[in-house]
Amino acid sequence: MTQAREDFVRPASEETIQHVAQRMRERNIEVVVVDDGDQARKVVLERLPEGAEVHSGKSKTLQDAGIFDAIHEESRYDALRPRIFKMDRQASASASQLGPYASTAGKVILVVGSQKIVPDLETALRRIRDYVLPWEDAQVRKVMTIGSFVGKILLVEREWVDGRMTVILVRKPIGI
Repeated sequence: MTQAREDFVRPASEETIQHVAQRMRERNIEVVVVDDGDQARKVVLERLPEGAEVHSGKSKTLQDAGIFDAIHEESRYDALRPRIFKMDRQASASASQLGPYASTAGKVILVVGSQKIVPDLETALRRIRDYVLPWEDAQVRKVMTIGSFVGKILLVEREWVDGRMTVILVRKPIGI
């Protein structure tokens, strides 16, 4: 069964959002459900102490919510992204975020639009390849002479360390 492209932009039902949130909590992942990007930004910034070292990929979700710009405000936070790109000019804008998520960050906050909730792994991979990748490729081609590709995919089954991972689940669609 093939999921229509339009299904990847439709917000999840409240019942689905609450079910997914509960399943994540059972896996030691804190979940905060908010209505929109403004609320997501508020929740994220409340969790970041002044002067904290922060890292993020250049996520459309974070850009749409105003989080990307806020965490790169030099007077409030110590953004690691600019330093990382100075160290490795060949680093991929999308893959560079996987390492901290996977194991090295003391705290991980993910902001996820409910339209990204899918029924299974097969659909999730199809969403990445057939829906997200073409958009990402078009963005990369605007600024570089090469395209994009799926190089690494991180799956999070559960979190080992209590309080390390938080998912801000946004009811309204946000990001790609």
